[in-house]
Amino acid sequence: MSTTAEFTKRRITPQVLRSKKERGERISVITAYDYPMALVVERAGIDAILVGDSLGMVVLGYETTLPVTMEEMLHHSKAVSRAAKVAHLIGDMPFMSYQSSPSDAVRNAGRFLQEGGMDAVKLEGGREVISKIKAIEAAGIPVMGHLGLTPQSIRKFGGYKTQGKSASAALRLVEDAHRLEDAGCYALVLEAVPDRVAGLIAGRLQIPVIGIGAGAECDGQVLVVHDMLGMFDRFVPKFVKKYADLQSVITKSVRDYIQDVLLGRFPGQEHSYAIDDDEYTALLEHFRPSSQGRALKPIKPLHARISRSAKANN
Repeated sequence: MSTTAEFTKRRITPQVLRSKKERGERISVITAYDYPMALVVERAGIDAILVGDSLGMVVLGYETTLPVTMEEMLHHSKAVSRAAKVAHLIGDMPFMSYQSSPSDAVRNAGRFLQEGGMDAVKLEGGREVISKIKAIEAAGIPVMGHLGLTPQSIRKFGGYKTQGKSASAALRLVEDAHRLEDAGCYALVLEAVPDRVAGLIAGRLQIPVIGIGAGAECDGQVLVVHDMLGMFDRFVPKFVKKYADLQSVITKSVRDYIQDVLLGRFPGQEHSYAIDDDEYTALLEHFRPSSQGRALKPIKPLHARISRSAKANN
């Protein structure tokens, strides 16, 4: 099936995503954190790219998303926006960039658009962040909400746990979803929520509901690109489907490169630049013995040094 990005050369907007929901078309979202990956996923026809604060774990090596700063998010947002010209771009507001006050929320959300080249921002939370969402929306900045497992709240949750498993907890999620829609959110992410609860929410809201570990009844899906490509194995959630094992491919490639360098198989002639024979002969004239001095000590041929090194390693 063709994707939205294949039918338009213009930027995909919140209105385009909402139209997809109205037509019953699924929305594809993926994370990207740098220029080459954004270029690849855009060329593949992705609808939206999330520059997620998950970069703290899969790119920067933090244990959680909590240490991620605005400057780090903006750095990666700029790289993604240079590559993706059609996909809808969402900047993930990091921990403490919006929680303290509506004014902080507006200022930092504005930086994602003004400096980072994003089209919208995403922030976590329900009724407790309504004032921030309204303030950001009033400034003309589209907001995507995020309910369920909100990684910035893992200290409160006591770890990465499914949310909304009891009737009361599920009801709170439904209520918060409506609050976010009423506050002006153009879309909502549901993470680690029981599938029937997510389906209930998606059926009740007019805005697109994007699932990650929330079942098949959502209006779209989002995955962390490093998870789906097998490039991050420190923690792999149950909801991840691995479409490749690039970590193994990359490891083998690097090992092959090491051996080629060690044994002198790389670089070959096809990887080398040539100098004209006459120019090289003229160069060698500078090293011939003369009455005023002695020739430089000749360098042992490279292949001889490589051969000796290989024997030593064996």
